[in-house]
Amino acid sequence: MAIVVRLDVMLARRKMSSRDLAAQIGITEANLSLLKRGHVKGIRFETLEKICEALACQPGDLLEYEAQ
Repeated sequence: MAIVVRLDVMLARRKMSSRDLAAQIGITEANLSLLKRGHVKGIRFETLEKICEALACQPGDLLEYEAQ
């Protein structure tokens, strides 16, 4: 996969648990876990916006392109 999700890094930097983030943005912990592990095919901009707002970050802080 060329796009790597760095959500776990941002959660650690913000000292926030996955459970707290899931509750704050209104998705299930299971779906957030799938996103953290990169096991999703896409993400809605609305969800990405809520994550960025909750973690006070930019989309580029969460998603990274790795050349293969």
